[in-house]
Amino acid sequence: MRADAVIKLFMPKEERFHELLARDTQNLLGAARLFSEIAHAATVEERRVKTVQLKALEHEGDQITRRIFEALNSSFITPFDREDIRSLASDLDDILDYLESAAQYLVLFELAASPEALRQFARILTAMTEEIDSVTGMVWDLANEKKISAGNVRISELENQADSLYATVIADLFKSGAGDSIEIMKWKEVYDGLEEACDACKDYTHILGNVVLKNS
Repeated sequence: MRADAVIKLFMPKEERFHELLARDTQNLLGAARLFSEIAHAATVEERRVKTVQLKALEHEGDQITRRIFEALNSSFITPFDREDIRSLASDLDDILDYLESAAQYLVLFELAASPEALRQFARILTAMTEEIDSVTGMVWDLANEKKISAGNVRISELENQADSLYATVIADLFKSGAGDSIEIMKWKEVYDGLEEACDACKDYTHILGNVVLKNS
């Protein structure tokens, strides 16, 4: 084997991780936008069709996560701490899982309504994943540290909005006259999953912040 080939073998595969994480965040953003369509859908049947599409994006996310883990296992040197890269990929996978699970609940429970709280959660999650896609793309150039920090702060603000929304909607669900107990529990499962998706978005920024701190 030529000497330059040996050197290349042990160099950081930054382009590979850059490309994989970019694909992952773009896939997540597409899933959040599709969930917004599901939230605004007028019928269970429309939601069922779009949820099948969302499941395909969730499967694609699983495949990208697997490729990231394979790249970690095959790279002698990585551009960032390998556990941080693993955590970033895992958190992206978690966010998408929560989104897909919430969509599945809407279909399985045959929830055709499109309450304002559901649409608000969809808007918040779309905004959060837009920021995640943006800040992740900037992390490869640490001259973007301030922009990354600002994006992370924006995600934290959005997560605070989601917390307030969740507290309000759960209180409203359990108010007398809000509906029968089975219907209440169905919607609670949906909102629990969306709130967890928002929490996972914020968790992602903690890992990304650590990457910037360690490498600045």
